[in-house]
Amino acid sequence: MEIKFYNTLTNATETFQPADTDCVRMYSCGPTVYDFAHIGNFRSFLFADVIRRTLEFFGHKVHHVMNITDVGHMTDDSNADGGGQDKMQAAATRVKEDKKSGKVPEGAVQNPDDPYQIAEYYMNAFLDDAKLLGVKVASEPDNILRATENIDVMQEMITQLLKNGHAYVGPDRVVYYSVESFPAYGKLSGNTLDRLLTGAGGRISDENQSNKKHPADFMLWKPDQSHIMKWKSPWGMGYPGWHIECSCMARKRLGRDVIDIHTGGEDLIFPHHECEIAQTCGATGKDKFANIWMHARFLMVEGEKMSKSKGNFWTVRDVLEGRATGTQVHPAVLRLELIKSHYRANMNFTKKGLLDSAGAVKRLTDFRAKLEAACGGKAEPVDLSYPILKEFAEALADDLNIAGALGAILPWASSTPDDAGAALGALNRINEVLAVAPLGAGDVGSGEASGEQVEIESLCRQIDDARQRKDWPTADGLRKDIESRGYNVKNSPNGTIAEKRLA
Repeated sequence: MEIKFYNTLTNATETFQPADTDCVRMYSCGPTVYDFAHIGNFRSFLFADVIRRTLEFFGHKVHHVMNITDVGHMTDDSNADGGGQDKMQAAATRVKEDKKSGKVPEGAVQNPDDPYQIAEYYMNAFLDDAKLLGVKVASEPDNILRATENIDVMQEMITQLLKNGHAYVGPDRVVYYSVESFPAYGKLSGNTLDRLLTGAGGRISDENQSNKKHPADFMLWKPDQSHIMKWKSPWGMGYPGWHIECSCMARKRLGRDVIDIHTGGEDLIFPHHECEIAQTCGATGKDKFANIWMHARFLMVEGEKMSKSKGNFWTVRDVLEGRATGTQVHPAVLRLELIKSHYRANMNFTKKGLLDSAGAVKRLTDFRAKLEAACGGKAEPVDLSYPILKEFAEALADDLNIAGALGAILPWASSTPDDAGAALGALNRINEVLAVAPLGAGDVGSGEASGEQVEIESLCRQIDDARQRKDWPTADGLRKDIESRGYNVKNSPNGTIAEKRLA
């Protein structure tokens, strides 16, 4: 079956064909770890995870890499050169206040003036959230790359760009990329040099213009002794530009000058991804950096742009713990809510949408339980000729039409198939992509139960023991304890079981 993806670079839907048949090489822009990642960020991260899972569903091996930006990303990143403070530096001030308010637990960041401690704290928070939501790459430490651990490869690429005539050292000793040296600059975003010179929506900063050959030239390395994070370099003690990081880490870990797929949110198309292409091609001499560029659109909340001033700026933790909607939400529900809309359409995050997703997850989870009971838990292997799998696969192959896929499988999940074993096998295949029925440790790669799961299972066994002794008060007290933690407690042929409430 042909897989078709929309390519931002060509503005067309194309048949996907990996450069090498042995492995798809894919890179995703990850978070800047100066704060907790919000649900808009995670829409982009989950979109990338669905691409990966879809390719694996169709039999491809996928090498997926994601970066962690912990230096060089400025607070004013709407123009190519950046401006304002380094986001890690801005975080130092905010974390001190967050420690006082309890948002950052005491002891989590011993020294708020140490950007490495701040980065470590928020990186771990991101990885924990990503694992909860089933992002596979989050459980692969070798494929999560930190910018501060790859300064050497950045300096190597900058040296190569200087040698190839694509970069120069300005009068201010900053190393700049020369956009005029790369005729294809602007092809991804449509921001050609002519448009940039006439303003293009304020995408060029007035800062440092006298030091540049062209107003759109962007920074590769800035000497700055006062910067909060700095390294020795041939151009002085300083720090790298934001864009150079991804170019270098993608090439280093994926081992190719041209990769198959590069993903991110649409806000990264310009300047970040446009600059990545210019840098990488300038260093390698190739005419491409990635064959396909894929971008997820913005997320709104109840029809409005998400912002702290409006009080609708939600992190994953805000949603899961009930601060966003007033109701605790299971990770499977949030995952489905963030992946069910087509990635090329703006998404409207609503409480009603969460309730609908909770209903869908419950239907799929109950369907799994019914099939397991009917076939004794023995799933039969099925291929894509199996009717529901064929429908599901066709929707996925059509530029990740998750809505169409759900439209096929949710009615099926209300049926009573005669071939329960085969149906369970099909549901297992479907859940390899959706990872919601149910979302568990096995879906994120560890295969290990969480501490909470172990504790809840222990309490269930204690209920069984108390009932066997006819100690009804103890059994009832244990049941209430489990329910107070957000679980439904049920009897089953195998004893007491507890299921996390979905919303």
